[in-house]
Amino acid sequence: MLMWILLALAIVAEVFATIMLKLSDGLSHALPVLGLIAGYALAFYLESQVIRMGMPMPVTYAVWAGGGIALVVVANRVLFSEPVSALTIGGMVLILAGVLVVQMSVTHQTA
Repeated sequence: MLMWILLALAIVAEVFATIMLKLSDGLSHALPVLGLIAGYALAFYLESQVIRMGMPMPVTYAVWAGGGIALVVVANRVLFSEPVSALTIGGMVLILAGVLVVQMSVTHQTA
């Protein structure tokens, strides 16, 4: 359970860093740049701990990437009023399906 909590925190840190990247306006504003460095550093550290704890790397990365993409779409909608199209939602459903396939594949291989 701790692995999943750490992975969720890694996703949140990565999304925070991505938002800071947008706010940095091409890395021209110091405070958002510091935020993005801290966010990415924390995200990679937490992800490394999840892998060290034994979660298979393909599963870790699939969940991290898929969760990050979905959360960035939501954050962009909420924070920057960017539209979310049916195509975007369809893409997120496909990402979720891909994450599930990776999880099943790794579980099947270890069984």
